[in-house]
Amino acid sequence: MFSGRKAAKAQQVDLDDPVHIGIRNIHKSYGDHHVLQGVTFDIIRGKCNVIIGASGSGKTVLMRQIIRLDKPDEGQILVDGQDIVPLGEVELGVVRQKFGMVFQMSALFDSMNVFDNVAFLLREHTRLGGKEIRERVMDRLRSLGVERASQKMPSELSGGMKKRVAVARALVLEPQILIYDEPTTGLDPITARTVDELVTETQAKFGVTSIVISHDMASVFQIADLVNYLYKGRIEASGTPADILATTNEATLDFLEASAVGAQAVLDKSGR
Repeated sequence: MFSGRKAAKAQQVDLDDPVHIGIRNIHKSYGDHHVLQGVTFDIIRGKCNVIIGASGSGKTVLMRQIIRLDKPDEGQILVDGQDIVPLGEVELGVVRQKFGMVFQMSALFDSMNVFDNVAFLLREHTRLGGKEIRERVMDRLRSLGVERASQKMPSELSGGMKKRVAVARALVLEPQILIYDEPTTGLDPITARTVDELVTETQAKFGVTSIVISHDMASVFQIADLVNYLYKGRIEASGTPADILATTNEATLDFLEASAVGAQAVLDKSGR
């Protein structure tokens, strides 16, 4: 686990509490469109928590509530036991230090090399000197096996390498929670499975709580400790991958059947 550079600013945290984030009865509407309709589930500390659902199910809207880029119309979001829904911007700034984000398609700055992409957040949000920044950046790149690419431009990297650099950038501020937004979207199957391995490797190596937003059913059963199936703004099923495969929930069964990978094949492949 990280050293907790900003721990002095934060409230006391019970690290023995398995619930890192508790989502309680979250509702969110945009005009007449009721996107989230009473979403309730737990994000478990130190585990890979996957939120899966088809396009339009509300995954992105839910992600925005979890990190409070949007404010829910109703409900609670408990981060380490603290309800962050009523917080103002200054207090939210402290809470958001607990989160790191790996964006869809990596979202690296095309005009910066790998080193500067990873160093960007340190330069913007800390008072670290040049030597400390270099040490921190190279440590993250080395940990993720891409230190030799530090002077390359994003255009020179493979899809898998770009994702590793994006993870290094997300980790450089030492977050406790890492959110992956559709990490395998747009990748070929071989690279997608490499990214799955990266998610698992990062969780184990850095001790973070992982939240993966996805519609890739094959990926889910490769990486997930816990799965939450979001359908039409509601959580229809939650549990381990084995629990999801054994569900009797009709909407979840339909999603499994419609996925490109059959349930038994996924079970065999994941070894669960």
